[in-house]
Amino acid sequence: MREFRSKVEELYGDFLREVREIERKWQEEWYNKGIFNAEPRPGKPKYFITVPYPYVSGSPHIGHGRTFTIGDVVARYKRARGFNVLYPIAWHITGTPIQSVADRIMKGDQDDIKLYSWYVSLYVDDPGKVKETLSTFTNPWNIAKFFASVYVRDFKSLGFSMDFRRQFTTGDPDYNAFIIWQYYRLRNAGYITQGSHVVLYSPDEGQAVGEHDIKGGDEIAIDILEFNLVKFRLEGSNEYLVAATLRPETIYGITNVWINPSVDYVRAEVNGERWIISRPAAWKLSYQGYDVKVLGTVRGEELIGKYVVAPLINRSVPVLPASFVDENTGTGIVYSVPAHAPYDYIALLDLKKDESTLSKYGIKDIVERIEPISIIKLPNLW
Repeated sequence: MREFRSKVEELYGDFLREVREIERKWQEEWYNKGIFNAEPRPGKPKYFITVPYPYVSGSPHIGHGRTFTIGDVVARYKRARGFNVLYPIAWHITGTPIQSVADRIMKGDQDDIKLYSWYVSLYVDDPGKVKETLSTFTNPWNIAKFFASVYVRDFKSLGFSMDFRRQFTTGDPDYNAFIIWQYYRLRNAGYITQGSHVVLYSPDEGQAVGEHDIKGGDEIAIDILEFNLVKFRLEGSNEYLVAATLRPETIYGITNVWINPSVDYVRAEVNGERWIISRPAAWKLSYQGYDVKVLGTVRGEELIGKYVVAPLINRSVPVLPASFVDENTGTGIVYSVPAHAPYDYIALLDLKKDESTLSKYGIKDIVERIEPISIIKLPNLW
């Protein structure tokens, strides 16, 4: 590719530079004379066109060129048909993406500092000026203003037939009032209603966030997993070991509860009940409408060999050690259904052969008696 570009430059360099100079000359003429500026023209049919406003948290990319070119083709076509065309431009700034960039730069995030230094250097040649510009990016408004200005520069270099006098941001008070008016109109017409749903939430920002608000959110798969919490009462106590599962219907095949012996779990009062869960789980639940008060801690290994009562089936099952249980996933406690979960079955077989662990916790007899409990019957098929 480099050799190809060099060859093109060698053969056509002078011609291309001349064409570009002609292009710049007439683009400058267009915008200086405002030939695309929309003024009231009584008696002439009006046509308004807009394209989704670009989010000004970074430099324009090829997608912007494609999208706005489509709008420009329509605008020019309508002008050629005799319409008085208004084709404005606006800047999307709402949400937390720009604020999060400012926060990361303020905190000295080297990845973002490097990335935004490169963005700025595309438009500013002096390294000192690049550094100076970047230092202002701790204020999100400066990020928005800088990139809005370079969008205008790039859009003019593409020759878009916009009325660049008519610019606004989605943070302007009059625009906010317009959006509020729209929502009231839609609600009064019965098209929307207020409800509740699960959202991504940022404790640092204190608000809900979308994928575009998260660093790399448009590149990685971000899913919301809804766990079911199952309470197992600890025998001889009023405390519950609370497990998280995606398949609560498998409770009928439970043989034991897995807990990580090396994790410090918390004893917490949750909505008036005493729960034993991981510390990260207690923190997460506090953001999901639960009243959570951490009362103390308990080492996972202290619970090994104890029994809990499984709900619905009222069966006592033992608490067994499992280093694979992650305190950051669910509640850090998992119940085992080896007949229908391959990982549980493998873990049970491995534990039965682990003489050191069985001896350490005195659970050899308990583990040897455990056999998978099938909850699905397929007569004549299995």
